[in-house]
Amino acid sequence: MGVIRAEPARMTDWAARSVGAAWRAFDLQLAAYAALLATLGLVMAYTNSVEAGQTALTAGTTFVRGLMWTGIALIAFVVATAFDYKWLKTFAWPLYLVQLGLLVGTLAIGNGVGGSSRWVSIGPLDFQFSELAKILMIVVLANYFGARQGRLNSLSSILGACVLVGPPWVLVMLQPDLGTSLVLLAILGGMLFMSGASLRWLAVLGGAVLSVLPFIWTYVLRDYQKQRLTAFLDPASDIQGAGYQLYQSQIAVGSGGWLGKGLTNGTQNQLDFLPVQESDFVAAIYLEELGFIGGLILLVLFAALLWRVLVAGWRSKDPFGMMVAAGVASMILFQLFVNLGMVLGIMPITGIPLPFVSHGGASLISLAIGLGIIQSINIRQTRAEW
Repeated sequence: MGVIRAEPARMTDWAARSVGAAWRAFDLQLAAYAALLATLGLVMAYTNSVEAGQTALTAGTTFVRGLMWTGIALIAFVVATAFDYKWLKTFAWPLYLVQLGLLVGTLAIGNGVGGSSRWVSIGPLDFQFSELAKILMIVVLANYFGARQGRLNSLSSILGACVLVGPPWVLVMLQPDLGTSLVLLAILGGMLFMSGASLRWLAVLGGAVLSVLPFIWTYVLRDYQKQRLTAFLDPASDIQGAGYQLYQSQIAVGSGGWLGKGLTNGTQNQLDFLPVQESDFVAAIYLEELGFIGGLILLVLFAALLWRVLVAGWRSKDPFGMMVAAGVASMILFQLFVNLGMVLGIMPITGIPLPFVSHGGASLISLAIGLGIIQSINIRQTRAEW
C-alpha cells in the first residue's frame, strides 16, 4: 500500500519540477525592458494629460486610458505566454482568414478622420484592427517560411510570401493607412532576409517595387498623403500647412537640450502647439521634456529588447519560432526607426507610432501579444515529457 501511495507523489513532484524548469526559461530581461518602455509610455501619457484645471487622473484623460490599456495588455501578454506557440502553426491559415475578416470589417463599419475607416468602436473603446493584423501576419508568414526551409532560393517561394501579404496590404491601404501598410512590407522584408532567402532574388524584387512607385504615387496615394511625405524636405516652405507638425516637432526637440525641460514643463506640449503629441509625435514631447539623455535611455532599452527577441529566435528549436522572432523584431525596429526619423525631420511623415510610448491601446496590446508569443517560445524549448 505504501508503494501505491508513493508513486503518484513521485509523478506529481516530477511534473512540478518539469513545469518549473520550463518557466525558469522565462526571459526576465525581455519582460523588464518591455515593462520599462511601457512605463515611459505612461509617463508621456501623464505629461500629456496635465492641463490647466485638470489632473492626470481626471476621467477620460490620456493617462487614465493608458492605465486601462496597460492592464489589458498585461493580461494579453500573460495569456499569450501561457499558450503553446506551436499551436499557432496549426491555426495559421484560419488566423489569416480572421485577419482578412477584421480588415474587411474595419472598412465596412469603421470610423476615422476625414472619411477614413481605421477604428472600430467596441463600447466606449476604439480598436484599430490593423495593429492586430501585424501580429497575425507575422504568424502566417512564420508558418509559410518555416515549412519551406531550404527552398527559399527560388523566386516562386519569395513571390508566394508576397502574395500572402498582398490582400491585407491592399485592405489597409483602402482604409487608408499608409503607416501600417509600410509596416506590413517591413515585416515581409525582414522575415525574408532572416529566412535566408536568395539575396539575388530579393534585389530583383526590390527593383520591381521601386519601378511601381511612380504608379502608386500617381494613382494610389491621396493628396494629403503626398503632402505629408514631402513636407520633411522643406517644412518651412509651408509652416501653416503640411510642414506645421514637423516644424513644431523640430522646435520641441531642439529646445530639449541635454537634460530636457522636465516633465509637464514642455512648452510645445502644455501650449498645444504640436498636434497628435500623444501618439505620432510623442517622441518630440519626450525629447523636449527629458532631453538627449532621456532619448539615449530610450534607444538603449529598445536595443536591449530587440536583442532579447532575437536571442529567443536563435534558441528556438524550430524554424517557426525563429521566424516569429524575426517578424516581431522587424516590426519594432522599423516603427522605431521611422517614428524617430519623422520626428527629427529626416524621414517622411507616415503616421507610424513609437512602440510602447505612443498612446494607443491596439498598438500596445498587439505588442504584448507578440512579446507573449516570444516568451512562449522561450519557456518551451525544454519540452516536458509527460
